[in-house]
Amino acid sequence: MTRGYASRVAREGVTVNAVAPGPIDTEMAAPLKAANIAERLPVGRLGEADEVAQVVLMVVGNGFVTGQTIAVNGGVSFI
Repeated sequence: MTRGYASRVAREGVTVNAVAPGPIDTEMAAPLKAANIAERLPVGRLGEADEVAQVVLMVVGNGFVTGQTIAVNGGVSFI
């Protein structure tokens, strides 16, 4: 969906991207902490909300990046 819409509106100067966060250390991550999920991630920890925000800022500030889904997941696509 991201790629399709991006290609439809690109000539109008509109960029369309998605950020797909993995396990992030928030209140909702309490069950992940209890299950020691962080130990199974390649980086060995849950992500931080500001790490996701940094990626969002990077994408918003770049008018050439479009149609992309950027994973912010500590190196894993599933748990």
